[in-house]
Amino acid sequence: MLLVWRCHWVLVLVFTFLSLVVECTYFSAVLFKVDQGGWVPLVIAAAFFVIMYVWHYGTVKRYEFEMHSKVSMAWILGLGPSLGLVRVPGIGLVYTELASGVPHIFSHFITNLPAVHSVVVFVCVKYLPVYTVPEDERFLMKRIGPKSFHMFRCVARYGYKDLHKKDEEFERKLFDNLFLFVRLENMMEGCSDSDEYSLYGQQTQHSASYLLRSNGNSTTGDNDFTCSTVDSIIPVKSPTQGNNTVTSSGRESSQAEADEMEFLNRCRDAGVVHILGNTVVRARRDSRFYKKIAIDYIYAFLRKICRENSVIFNVPHESLLNVGQIFYV
Repeated sequence: MLLVWRCHWVLVLVFTFLSLVVECTYFSAVLFKVDQGGWVPLVIAAAFFVIMYVWHYGTVKRYEFEMHSKVSMAWILGLGPSLGLVRVPGIGLVYTELASGVPHIFSHFITNLPAVHSVVVFVCVKYLPVYTVPEDERFLMKRIGPKSFHMFRCVARYGYKDLHKKDEEFERKLFDNLFLFVRLENMMEGCSDSDEYSLYGQQTQHSASYLLRSNGNSTTGDNDFTCSTVDSIIPVKSPTQGNNTVTSSGRESSQAEADEMEFLNRCRDAGVVHILGNTVVRARRDSRFYKKIAIDYIYAFLRKICRENSVIFNVPHESLLNVGQIFYV
């Protein structure tokens, strides 16, 4: 009520008080009739409480393990553009619960297999406490490492209404946003210098002409000036040099965009593989018996009957690859 609906705290207190009145009335009625069958709802409530607690405990421990065992970017950069393996044609979609960093399951994947796809996209599906997420705000794209690595991150955001919606075009929408991100990235790289010089170039010309009139000095049109602002001092090139820089950077960015778009299209045509990380949580050998029962049996059963991303997004079995690892708590 406070975070999602933005209700006033007084209304929250009133709703909480009324709910507690109703719940305490039913709970007291059950307690007075335990010997007459009131123990049945208590046992059912206790069973649901145990299930929810075990699920929450196991999920938090698994997430903490993935957070603390993330692969460092220095290790990734040390492998080089080929990641120390053979880069085969195709695109690998690695599903993870982490919205930042490289998951440990990826290092486990590349240390056990001799090859990796030419393009790797880490896909993180997040369910937000909102009714629905607009289509144009659903995917967030980011590049990981240098361009030669061809590694990206995609965060797909869904609302609680979108949970029961079968997104049969998930793969197509993901690639559309990936191509759009590459175009925008090259556009920003190609236009950053030109926008900066055009914005501050006008200010520099006015400032220079004012200074010339004030000091009575003369200068040629080929000299470079410096525009001083409150935050920084930005060098501004002469018109001839500025035009040459804009033209060359624009051509380079256009060529780089065309080459990368062609490379991504070839990889997509070569095939797409969905890689799912299956982290199995087990209790340590020295753990108590109730912890072994909760983790090895109850939580394992709940994980088994829980829907995976492959079912939610209708991933075909011939394009699915499961990579598993065991984590002891």
